[in-house]
Amino acid sequence: MPIKQRTSLLVLGLILMFSAALTGCAGDNEATPQPEEPQTEQGDGARADGEGLYIATSFSVLADIVQNIIGDRGQVEYVVPIGEEPHEYEPVPGDFRIISDADVFYVNGLDLEEWLEKIVSNVSETEIVPVSAGVTPIPLVGSEEETDPHAWLNPRHVITYVKNITEDLIARDPQGEALYRQNAEQYIAQLEELDAWIEEQMSQIPEKHRVIVLSENAFKYFGERYGFETEGIWEINSHEEGTPQQIARVVELISAREIPAVFVETTVDQRYMNRVAEEAGVRIAGEIYTDAVGPEGSGAETYIEMMKHNVNVFVEGLTP
Repeated sequence: MPIKQRTSLLVLGLILMFSAALTGCAGDNEATPQPEEPQTEQGDGARADGEGLYIATSFSVLADIVQNIIGDRGQVEYVVPIGEEPHEYEPVPGDFRIISDADVFYVNGLDLEEWLEKIVSNVSETEIVPVSAGVTPIPLVGSEEETDPHAWLNPRHVITYVKNITEDLIARDPQGEALYRQNAEQYIAQLEELDAWIEEQMSQIPEKHRVIVLSENAFKYFGERYGFETEGIWEINSHEEGTPQQIARVVELISAREIPAVFVETTVDQRYMNRVAEEAGVRIAGEIYTDAVGPEGSGAETYIEMMKHNVNVFVEGLTP
């Protein structure tokens, strides 16, 4: 069945499932009348409980970026669990409740959450705001229409995300402007420092070895920024195939370029890259983070920490 047809059926099924869940809850409320909640003015953009804005994001990387800007003035939740990737995540009714209760739902955009956005727009009135506006997209290899969504793997683009999010938060909560701008300024300084550090670290890798090979070719924006080629068994996880032809192509590339190591992602099935490494006779240098920050105790619990982890793994794997 074509990908678009499978996606349409999945969208319809999830909408029906969520509608049924809401109907069930409504039935419970009718059976047991609930006390009416007091009405509170929210004209300043803050939540009625006084705890500030309630923000939903599609995945954990965006949640960390937003948290650095909003600080203690709001609460941030994300939908896609750590360890799963957002390309094909199947939400559950609880995810829609997070989004429906939120003041805004921040998504990456660049088609990353396109099918999720369609579901949300059918079951929630929460505004969906892409945070990648202003980023020049990189097309997927072999496609004139689809773009690579992984712009956050270039810290310079994350600075664009921060600016977009800051302006949107101020529009929703004008009284928090001074705090948001101060936090954003501090965070941008950290991102600029990260960018300079990455550039210095990656420069240690010999030019002949400056090729990053993964299951998903997710590091195009990173490669563009720091002067690296990137290759994957497939272009994007929603197109995942791992065919013999794809694997043979990557094995031939590794041998021809004498690439010393390959890498695996924490959110991708590693069997395909294990096969590539075995057939090419190279080692897997380590795990990297792409579509999610690391779990507690990983040392990669934030965007900045996960990027530092990735760079350290790249340098160790590609430097003789």
